[in-house]
Amino acid sequence: MEANIALVQAMTVLSVGIIFGMGALGTAIGFGLLGGRFLEGAARQPELTPQLQVKMFIVAGLLDAVAMIGIGFALFFTFANPFLGAVTSAAN
Repeated sequence: MEANIALVQAMTVLSVGIIFGMGALGTAIGFGLLGGRFLEGAARQPELTPQLQVKMFIVAGLLDAVAMIGIGFALFFTFANPFLGAVTSAAN
């Protein structure tokens, strides 16, 4: 029983680490692509830079929101682990 709970907690910690890591990696790649494309567009047509910058910040906000949703799920699994309830109810 206690070994099963420890196993579920250990797997949850590993899963949360993977969620944090993949969220950070995906956001970093997205921001790199976004910044590079913005600089390319601004270099090609400097007169469109203000319009491109507004659109870049909107997309950056959406990109950051996806990572924050992942962090929210990871924190939920950390502090209110729904899998522990299933293990304890199955053991009883």
